[in-house]
Amino acid sequence: MKQPGFFDVEERLSRLSGLGDQLEAFSRTVNFEAFRPDLDKALAYADGSKGGRPPFDPVLMFKILVIQTLNNLSDERTEYLINDRLSFMRFLGLGLSDRVPDAKTIWLFRERLTQAGAIDILFNRFDATLRNAGYLPMSGQILDATLVAAPKQRNTNDEKTDLREGRIPQDWQDKPAKLSHKDRHARWTLKFTKAKRQEDGSMPATDLAIPFFGYKSHISIDRKFRLIRKWKTTDAAASDGARLREGLLDKSNTASTVWADTAYRSKANEDFMEKQGFVSKVHRKKPRLRPMSRHIQRSNTGKSVIRSRVEHVFADQKSQTGLFVRTVGLTRAIMRIGLANIVYNMRRFLLLERINAAA
Repeated sequence: MKQPGFFDVEERLSRLSGLGDQLEAFSRTVNFEAFRPDLDKALAYADGSKGGRPPFDPVLMFKILVIQTLNNLSDERTEYLINDRLSFMRFLGLGLSDRVPDAKTIWLFRERLTQAGAIDILFNRFDATLRNAGYLPMSGQILDATLVAAPKQRNTNDEKTDLREGRIPQDWQDKPAKLSHKDRHARWTLKFTKAKRQEDGSMPATDLAIPFFGYKSHISIDRKFRLIRKWKTTDAAASDGARLREGLLDKSNTASTVWADTAYRSKANEDFMEKQGFVSKVHRKKPRLRPMSRHIQRSNTGKSVIRSRVEHVFADQKSQTGLFVRTVGLTRAIMRIGLANIVYNMRRFLLLERINAAA
């Protein structure tokens, strides 16, 4: 078996390009250097005057987080695949003989960004890139939320009571190792889904309620380009509607119309939108114990055509990148979901640029 040479590697990379390497498209389209000032400020590395091994380049490390998010990888799996895949190495600018960050280094880098609260700044940095490229928030905005699963916690009833009341269970306080593995912020909720038709053709009288544990991702997208413009992360039991008044609306959108489902319909929200100059297209709820009037049904149906576009965002995040929270605690969940939102916008940016180039 002959020893692989430089031209053999180049030929393999050329074949990867021909097969449609998504990471190569990322390198061509996304200016990752734009993130460097924010990364340097958040990481606040020493100047090296005291010696020690210099840290890896922060832009390279951020690109590793992009790879990890795109492929829903653990830190250990990320380290292995960077060493294994030529496409990953090319995206990161690494050669076969270059040192590759190990799993612990990847964890420490992400943790440092998490504790610095840098994810909002990084998200806004790429949003500015989108605006400079001509993708301004236009034609109104659509709000929705989706549940994001986290590893289930097996807690006793007393422990659950303590957590709901904001206390740390005494048994956990006495065992720091156990406490570090307990998620005190994720919550259980019920996920309602439409009941399926029975074998005899009949439909059950009630829908299904499935217990769910984790967090909730709230987003606002612009209607024109379907890019995420505002976002928020909460525990799974948090109300959807209340988030509308907590910075989820984008005042920079060129249109004032807001679409959302019935979870966002309340007098407080309607009054808030009116005072802020927004036009509500939020679905109306069915009257209790009374049939919904025909004109409201038609109105809701018309709104659904537009509102349903936000569902495509969540479908993309869950089917393409396997959105899931592996970590413990709300702060790290915010980092995970924030990265997923940045990567979604990057993938959407690639598609929009392809469409414009073909037009």
